[in-house]
Amino acid sequence: MAHGSGGRLTQQLIDRVMLRALGNEALAARHDAARLTPGPEVRLAFCTDSHVVSPLFFPGGDIGRLAVFGTANDLAMAGAEPRWLSAGFILEEGLPVATLERIVASIASAAAAAGVTIVAGDTKVVERGRGDGVYLTTAGVGCVHHGLVIEPRSVRAGDVVLVSGDVGRHGMAVLAQREQLAFDPPLASDCAPLWPAVSALLAAGVEVHCLRDLTRGGLATAIIEIAETAGVGVTLEEAAVPVSEPVRGACEILGLDPLYVACEGRLAAFVPGEQAAAAIQALAAAAPGGPPANVGVVQARTPGEVTLRNPIGVARVLERLSGEQLPRIC
Repeated sequence: MAHGSGGRLTQQLIDRVMLRALGNEALAARHDAARLTPGPEVRLAFCTDSHVVSPLFFPGGDIGRLAVFGTANDLAMAGAEPRWLSAGFILEEGLPVATLERIVASIASAAAAAGVTIVAGDTKVVERGRGDGVYLTTAGVGCVHHGLVIEPRSVRAGDVVLVSGDVGRHGMAVLAQREQLAFDPPLASDCAPLWPAVSALLAAGVEVHCLRDLTRGGLATAIIEIAETAGVGVTLEEAAVPVSEPVRGACEILGLDPLYVACEGRLAAFVPGEQAAAAIQALAAAAPGGPPANVGVVQARTPGEVTLRNPIGVARVLERLSGEQLPRIC
């Protein structure tokens, strides 16, 4: 069951209702995609995601681009090459055909960029006022070409935490568009495919332990989720986390923490400390939004505890937010 769910209440809903009734080994991995082995020589990954972003179009992307890259990126986070996607459309009665055509054209363009093929789909129409224009659900299948087990339970003490680029762009771009806020320079989403970055890590021989795209809940929530599942502690260095000046300034004005603001083209990677330099080099060559950065270390201490150390060495524990800092951003 995909994480990056954002708030504490959403996580409780997943744990107490969904996993209690549906729990199995694949869901117990608590990762963005499930690894499947239908045959001795066949290793696949499978995932599903729903998209309810408001507004439908925003600087740097739209719901179609978001749906394709979001699902392809979930597959990539399991170390799988994204190959095939399905797309389910829930359309509100009265949606202009021109709007639908624009979204479908964006899906086609994003699929080509991500190297995936849309092979199945479905369309339903709901009454006017019941669907907010368009909702999209996508599912994806990818191929695993290696023997690594890339999931939270593979994380261990001594690993370092890398981020592939600056954080917080997507959430702030969607919020600015929704609320008609003008910033100078303008904010644009970082929506992008992440398989090239993952492929570069694997090609460089890096023993990748875990990957997570930094969607709802941002960097902080992603690291907390992984630390809880792996049963480890993590220390992040605040000064090392890359945040662009436009995003930092917008967050300061609006009273938001960029560590909890969503990305749609950034990942966190947990790799052995001795391989950090090779991993940084691989990400620098292939990841969108670089340069990448080493932002923290995994430690054998209080399981699930993530601390943030500021530039003068004072540490505070990062917590899940009780709700979503920015709803309807993916």
